[in-house]
This record gives sequence, structure tokens and C-alpha cells, in this order.
Amino acid sequence: MTAPARLLGRRPPAPLVGGALLLVLCLVAVLHLSLGASGVGLGDIVDLVMGNGDPRTWDVLVGSRLPRTLTGLVVGIALGISGVLVQGATRNPLAAPDTLGVNAGAYFAVVLVAFTGASLGPLPTGGAAFLGGLLAVGVVYLLSSGGVLTPGKVLLAGATVALAATAAAEFLQMIDLQATRGLFFWGNGTLMQSGLERPLTLGAVVLVGALIAPLLARPLDLLALGDETAESMGVRVERVRPAAFLVAVLLSASAVSLAGPIGFIGLIAPVIVRQLGMRKHAQLLPMAALLAATVLLTADAAAQLVVPPSAVYTSEIPVGVVTALIGGPVFMLLARRVSTGDADTGAAVTVSGRRRTPAYAIALGAGLAALAVAIMVSLRLGDVEIGWSQLVAALFGSAEEATEAVVDYRLPRVLVAALAGACLAVAGAAVQAVVRNPLAEPGLVGVTGGASLGAVLVMIVVPSAPAVALPAAAGIGGVLMLALVVFVARGSREGGRSGLDPTRVVLVGIGAAATSMALVNIMVVSAQMNISAALSWLAGSTYARDFTALGWLALPALVAVLLVVLARPVNLLPLGDELPRALGLDLGRARLLVLGAGAVLAAGTAAAVGAVGFVGLVAPHLARRIVGNGTGRMVPMAAVLGAVLVVSADALGRWLLAPTEIPVGIVTALLGAPYLVWLLRRTQDA
Repeated sequence: MTAPARLLGRRPPAPLVGGALLLVLCLVAVLHLSLGASGVGLGDIVDLVMGNGDPRTWDVLVGSRLPRTLTGLVVGIALGISGVLVQGATRNPLAAPDTLGVNAGAYFAVVLVAFTGASLGPLPTGGAAFLGGLLAVGVVYLLSSGGVLTPGKVLLAGATVALAATAAAEFLQMIDLQATRGLFFWGNGTLMQSGLERPLTLGAVVLVGALIAPLLARPLDLLALGDETAESMGVRVERVRPAAFLVAVLLSASAVSLAGPIGFIGLIAPVIVRQLGMRKHAQLLPMAALLAATVLLTADAAAQLVVPPSAVYTSEIPVGVVTALIGGPVFMLLARRVSTGDADTGAAVTVSGRRRTPAYAIALGAGLAALAVAIMVSLRLGDVEIGWSQLVAALFGSAEEATEAVVDYRLPRVLVAALAGACLAVAGAAVQAVVRNPLAEPGLVGVTGGASLGAVLVMIVVPSAPAVALPAAAGIGGVLMLALVVFVARGSREGGRSGLDPTRVVLVGIGAAATSMALVNIMVVSAQMNISAALSWLAGSTYARDFTALGWLALPALVAVLLVVLARPVNLLPLGDELPRALGLDLGRARLLVLGAGAVLAAGTAAAVGAVGFVGLVAPHLARRIVGNGTGRMVPMAAVLGAVLVVSADALGRWLLAPTEIPVGIVTALLGAPYLVWLLRRTQDA
């Protein structure tokens, strides 16, 4: 090899990389200071530095520009360092504060503080965020601690916790819009500040964390060699790993309380720095901090350039949306390359247990009876309550005209809720059969995000489109997104084998879902859509649904029936790779067909009622516990339980704050998340 070739193949020295990153950060910070709605440009700032500036320029800098830039620096440094610590502690390049649910837990804690009406300063709010992030990490550990702690298992648990915490935060915001005003933009991540107090105060906390982090550098280097090797070299693994998580949570909670949950910065910065040849944590920590701050300020500058800030705050794209748009595809590519640790784990872990199950006919009959009761109760509840005698009379056509009008209005949406719940439950059963993981559901493979993207695109581009265009666009979007996820996941090779790694499908789907929802948020803000209406649809709602929506659910319902007919190949999918092949099953084709069926079910349902989550998680779990794992029995039971869950959630959402309605998707998340945590822990402890 010639000398020039050796030179080109050599990694750049750390001081050179650090100096280049610092220089780029300074240039980006100066550019960031020159952007804003007040008309103060870079020339005005230069004049001020030279002593010839306008006093108004100083007021603008101190009042808004400098706090915003300083916030970007503080948050970027915090997320960069916390990402390095989390990835070092887990030895997982896909781990980060947002992918493990830390940011979502801190976000929920801050919203909870705002909901109580307490006016806390930066430090108490940061303390609440720290406790919320710590609680989220604890729940992730509880969900993933049973059995082998594989990367895919940890990330799926983190995604579940993040969904639950975000849904709870949205629920609190809808309960008290006055107390939580403005949290939509903060909830998507924004660097906008009204003064220097908060960034300076929380910046001091971040500085403390940044000074503590290097103390963990050498232990984390040794931990990368494996727990046993690290312990043999004197590392107290049982202390180092919790310490790394504590510092990471402290930093990410400070970032969340200051700028909201900004995703993927803590993920991509350490990965890029490693690609530059930095392997030691003593180098990774400062380099990732500089790069994260640079990426964050660049993303915020890009958001301001695409949609220039104005006096109307809602016209600005939150920076967290831009980082998700950047980080989502990066996450997909990383998931394509990383070893999930789950490709050859064999059969799926089920939750049915070994106890005797009741007779199938009795169980299904009890489920149908519960569904009938839920439908009757749902017809009664709402802003206008109807007595039992009035309801019975209305059903037989002998009630007063006003009562019959109310029942006629509610009956279609109740039936839509029941059919949508059944379809979502079957979709979840299909996805779980392919992925062989009890935490999988349609929203985690990108189907729901793709459906939302298609629907919102039609709302914006063709606002006068016929009613059928919305469900059609949602269905096409969901199916196309799943096709993209499968294409990316199939393009990887692990252990010398190619094919469809089930866990990798979900990991790629998480990145696809983040990307699609970022695009949805950008379209909503850029088009000046009604934020409340868009949020209600994206959260899932049966509001004002009529019998036309039942027609939209006809195809998903037919697909659900076909899954029951094809019970044998579906039964074989959770048994791993070797046994189904030995029995003559074309495993790749079967997985694609079942995943495609799940996509049609989830996308078609999203077209009718929006994005409703957790039904596809909870209903199949409960069905397996009642009737066992056989698809022919489990799928109908899951459909009935899904219908009961969505009908009950819809009734609760209409009754709880009547006449204000809580979207059914938020209620199902609030009901489903605690159940899932309890169920999985009980299964692992059994």
C-alpha cells in the first residue's frame, strides 16, 4: 500500500476532529443568532460587536436570540452526553434517552406539574422531570428483565413505555387546556425561550452532569468487553451501570424540562462520532456533546428558514419535529445493520401460562355478553344521558323523538368502535405472530404512521376531496409504509443469513413511524391546520362517525376472517425458523402475507377512526390467557375483547368530561399500558 493510500485510510486524530467540530459549532451558533422574526440580521450583530449597533439589537439578542441559542447548546450537550452514557451502559447503538422512554417519562412529569397548576421554577421542574425519566427507565427494566436481555427486547419495551407516557401527557393536556396551553409545541421540542434564567439555571445542572460523566469513561470502556471481563478487571458493574443511567437521566431530564422531548439527537451523535474513529469514552463524551449541539442548532435554523418565525407562534415548526425527520431514517439504517440478538431465539414467549382454560364456547359467549353490555352502556352515556327504560324503548322504536334521535346518533359510532376494536386486535395478533414478541403491535411497525401520513396529505393537498378519499389514502399509506419497512429489514444480513428478522421489522418500523409522524407534524404546522382537530384525529376518534365508516371497515373485517381460515400457517410462525420449514411452510412468504394482512387491518381501521393504539397489544394477550394460543380460537376471542375495549374506551371518553370528548386512542393507551406492564411482569415472574 502506498503512503497516500495509508494516509487516506487512517482515522483523523481526535484533536483535529474536536477542533473541527468546535469550529463548525461556533459558525452554526453565529448563524443561529442571526435568525428570527424581528428583522435583526448578521450585519446588525456585527455592528453591535464593533460598538456601532442599535440598542434595539441588544434587546433582541438578550430577550430572545441569545436564550434560544444558549438553550440549543445546553440541550445538545446534555443529549449528546446522555446518549453516549446510555449506549455505553447497554452496549446497544440504538439505545438513547428517547428510545428507552426517558424523554417521554420526563415529558409526562412536566405536563403533570403544569396540570396541577403549580408554578415551579426551573430546578423543581427539572427535578420532576428527573423522577419521571427515572420511573420510565425502571418500567423499561421491568418489562425487559425476564429472560435474555437482548437489544431488540429492550428497545421494544422502551417504545411501549414512550407510547404510554406520551398518551398520558396528551390526556392531561386535553383535560385542562388552559393550564397546559402551549404544550403542543413544547411537547414536540422547541428552543424558544423568554429569557436567560431557565437556560442558565438548567445549564448549570447540565454542567455538573457533564463533569461527572468523564469519571465513568474508563469503566464504560471495560464494560464494552462484557460484564464478566469488566468484573475480572475490577469494574463494579452493579454500580457503574446504574450510575451511568442516573447521570444520563439527569442530563436528559434537564433537556426535556428546558426544551421539551427532542428525539434522536442522543442517538445519532454518538454513532457518527464512532464512525469518525472515536472509540474511547473519554473522546466520545466531548465529541458527541459538540456534534449534538451542532446538529440541534442546525435543525432549529433549518426550521426557521423553511417556515420563518412570525408573530403567530403556531407558524413555527418545532425543532423536535426536524430532528425526528433526520433521526428516523438514521434509526432505520442502524436497525438494518445492528444485531438484534433475537434472530435465532426460537419460539416466541407466550403469556397463556399452564393453567386450565375455560371451555372455548363459554369464554367466547362471556366475551360477547360483555360486548353487548358495553354497547348498551355506551349508548346511554354522553353529554345527554339516557335511562335504561328509555334506551330499551328507543331500541324497539317506541321512545320519545328526542331520545330516539340521540340513540340513532350514537349507534353508528358505537358499532364503528366495536368493529374497529375487533380489527385492531386481529392486526395485533398477526403482527405478534410474525415478530414473535408480545410487545409488537401495528403502530410499532409503521403502519399507523403511514396511514396518518396518507390521510393528512389528502386533508392538505385536496381539502375538497370526497369522503372516500380519506380512508383510501390512509389505507394506501399504511400498506406502502409497511412495504418500505419490510424492504429495509429484508436488506440486512445477520450471522451470514439473509431474510426477514422479526424483531428487526419492528425496530425499522419504529424509525419509520417517527419519520412519518414528523412529516405529519410539519404538514400540520406549515399548512396552518386546526391543531386541535388534527391532534384529535391522530389520537384516534370515533366522533361523528356514521354508517358510512362501517363500509370502510368491510375490507379489514374480511381480512380478519381470512386469518382465522389460515390458522395453521399462523400457528406455525411463533415456533421459530427451523420447525416451520421442516413442516413444509414457506416461512418468508407466510410472514409477508400475515404482515400484509396486519397492515390492511391496521391501515383500514386507521382510515375509519384514526390512530388508536394498544388494542393490538392488550387484546391478543388477554385472549391467549383465556383460550390458549391456537389461532382459530385466539383470534375470534381477541376480536371480541378488542371490540369491548374500544367501545368501553369510547364511552368513557364521552362521559368523563362531557360535553368535552377525550379521543378514544388516548383512553385505550391509558387503559392498556398499565395492564401490559402488570401482565408481562406476572408472566416473567411465573
